[in-house]
Amino acid sequence: MEVSHTIINLIIFVLAIYVGYHVVWNVTPALHTPLMAVTNAISAIVIVGAMLAAALTDGLTGQVAGTIAVALAAVNVFGGFLVTRRMLEMFRKKDKKDGGK
Repeated sequence: MEVSHTIINLIIFVLAIYVGYHVVWNVTPALHTPLMAVTNAISAIVIVGAMLAAALTDGLTGQVAGTIAVALAAVNVFGGFLVTRRMLEMFRKKDKKDGGK
C-alpha cells in the first residue's frame, strides 16, 4: 500500500505549522527583533524562488501561484521591517522637553 504524495506533503505542512507556532510563541521578548530579521531574510529568499517559479513555469496556474507568492512574501518583508523599526524605536531615549532649557 502506497501513501499519496499529497497526504505526505499535507502532514509535513501541518507539522511545520505546529513546530513554527511553538517556536515563535516561546521566544523571549529580547529575541523578537533578531527573529524578525531572520524571518525577513527567509522571506526575501522566498521572493527570489517565487519569481523563478513564476518565470520558468509554462502553465498559467503556476505563473499565477508564483505571482501570488511574490506578492505575499513582499508584504511579509515590508511588514516585518515596519514592525522591527517600531520595536527598535521603543528602545530609543526620549527627548526631554524642559521648556527651552
